Amino acid sequence: MKKTLALILALIMLVSMTACRTTIDPAQANKLTVWHDKEDAVIEALESYLKTAVPDVEIVFEKKTSLTDSLKLVGNDPSAAPDLFIFAHDKVGVFAEMGILAPVKDLLAADALEHYLPMTVEAGTYQDTLYQLPLYFETLLFMYNRRYMQDDEVPVTTDGLLAYMQKNTGRGRYGFVEQHSTAYYSAAWIHGFGGSIIDGSGTPFPDAKAVKDALEYHLKFVALMPGETEYNTVNTLFLEGKADATIGGPWMVPSARAAEINLGIAAMPTVDATGKALAPYSGVQGLHVLKYAAEHKSEAVKKLCAALTDPAIGIDLALASGCAPANALCYDDERVKNDELVQAMRATAEIAVPMPNIPEMDVMWTVVGNLLTDVNLSGKGIDDSFDAALKQAEQLIDAMK
Repeated sequence: MKKTLALILALIMLVSMTACRTTIDPAQANKLTVWHDKEDAVIEALESYLKTAVPDVEIVFEKKTSLTDSLKLVGNDPSAAPDLFIFAHDKVGVFAEMGILAPVKDLLAADALEHYLPMTVEAGTYQDTLYQLPLYFETLLFMYNRRYMQDDEVPVTTDGLLAYMQKNTGRGRYGFVEQHSTAYYSAAWIHGFGGSIIDGSGTPFPDAKAVKDALEYHLKFVALMPGETEYNTVNTLFLEGKADATIGGPWMVPSARAAEINLGIAAMPTVDATGKALAPYSGVQGLHVLKYAAEHKSEAVKKLCAALTDPAIGIDLALASGCAPANALCYDDERVKNDELVQAMRATAEIAVPMPNIPEMDVMWTVVGNLLTDVNLSGKGIDDSFDAALKQAEQLIDAMK
């Protein structure tokens, strides 16, 4: 009898403790904490807009320099975790597998995403469920210095780019530079040959021939670039006028303008052999909702999500920081229409490939980086290097299961 009574009391205490953990103070129901790692201009635009758009919800933005690591530690713990976070889409799979994310569509009106660019919605979808409300996106762009490369000289094809490099490289000057041995940049060449680093099911290099063909062709360009092509090297060469053109992100634009470079932005060249454009990865920045907040602060969360689907905030972000809005309606604004950088990313969105958001992609950055180092910098054979990379990828992915 005593054992039965003790068991009943223990169960009552457990239920009570659970209730305490899941009951929220009504005063906190309209307060949302949002973690982020964004630049000041983006957060200032969001804060200014949301104060007017949702005046009855207190929204606190907290900057985290190691946001993903912090989330992995706190998970869905309401005492330590945020209610929402703003981050790139490529970690959606990791956090979805952790079980901490709420499906976003459940928090939106049925037609809320009707005018969104398809690429941005695809990016935040994992296993047929949308876990990110897209805000804006970034892609790599073909940039050139009009002092050296005139508008009518911009290569339309990769063979044309190679011919330009051969003619204009030498004596400390380069016709074109890029981070040729970095996976994020070289992915555009692999996509241009119809290949990919990993597919949606987690299979690495699903089209081996396409990857090898891209590596072999790209070597012609690598031979005309400096061996050291890390970000700082490429950035410095272009900003100092020692490189006529480059492929870089929108984050390079402010520095180029500050250096008084007459900057041009053009469409990505098309690969002659395939007819496909160099297709860079795109990174979609957006809002993610933790399950606890979706359940216990649903009204406040829904108000915030509704406000962020209004084209007004996309326009504000474009004007404040050169962000390319996820909502296509934003591009009807005359000020956005006149922004060369934003319009260039809008055009590139038609060919860009969202960075894979599956957990297996985490290991592929290292695998592809090693492959590029072997082929581009160490001069090793493509077949042997590829086989070694594929074996490494399969082993690392298998270890994740």
